[in-house]
Amino acid sequence: MARFSAAIAPTTTSSSPAATVAPPSSTPASRRFALNALGSLGMATLLGCGGGGSDSESTDTAGSGTSTGTGTGTATGSGTGTTGTTGTGTTTTTCSVVPEETAGPYPADGSNASNNTYNVLALSGIVRSDIRSSIGSPTQVSGVPFTITITLTNTNASCAALSGYAIYLWHCTQDGNYSVYSSNNIADNYLRGVQATDANGTVTFTTVVPGCYAGRMPHMHLEVYRSLSAASNASNKIKTTQLAFPTALLSTIYNANAGYSASVRNLASMSFATDNVFSDGTTLEMTTMQANSGGGYSAHITISVAA
Repeated sequence: MARFSAAIAPTTTSSSPAATVAPPSSTPASRRFALNALGSLGMATLLGCGGGGSDSESTDTAGSGTSTGTGTGTATGSGTGTTGTTGTGTTTTTCSVVPEETAGPYPADGSNASNNTYNVLALSGIVRSDIRSSIGSPTQVSGVPFTITITLTNTNASCAALSGYAIYLWHCTQDGNYSVYSSNNIADNYLRGVQATDANGTVTFTTVVPGCYAGRMPHMHLEVYRSLSAASNASNKIKTTQLAFPTALLSTIYNANAGYSASVRNLASMSFATDNVFSDGTTLEMTTMQANSGGGYSAHITISVAA
């Protein structure tokens, strides 16, 4: 896959990236700008986000007897269905296509967003698992250590794992800022990375717990591509969605870590019901999250596309 190196040397990132820049999407007007930037995709995005109850679903049944299963996970969320078996020789597996969501105003994927067409996907080094620093920089952003594991499955093949697909993940800092756009410098590309799914359809990113900026619940963005070579420009993506996280656990993390002081206030003023992306449900986008030894956290989710 042809990618190029940034012409500008990577900028060292401090513990408070772009501290003088106001958090993104901090007003309703900012949010409207983000939606307007989507152009003709905007309406389809709004109609497609959230619960996913009417999305494409795959069911595979064999043998005889009875079977039970759940299609949407638990309160902490798992993203897709589970497999249940009762009786003799019967297994039913179901999964639903994860909702399409807005990429927001800061995707840096080659699309026209925030009046720019930044494209980190073309940078040499963007394919990486640890996204805590800008490419080539030894300086990591501040924040609570966090790993996120994403498994990708196919609703058109009985929820089989999708191997070799590419996932582009990006999110804000503990301060609520996004790289590239906060400094208007593509070399500042922390908290962005691409990986190919393994034989189990899985990727794991090492990052920090995202902050909560005004007007949005904490979230991560991702795009799905059919291969690493296709993951070079937004025009090749087959899915854009967002990941949600358990509110109570995030509140605990924010209150225990001074770097998230603004997130404490912002989260207290928001809920999934008032979030304009997640307000129609998070069933297929909610991660399962837990504390790890050593003070960090991890989360996982299985999402499905119609491949």
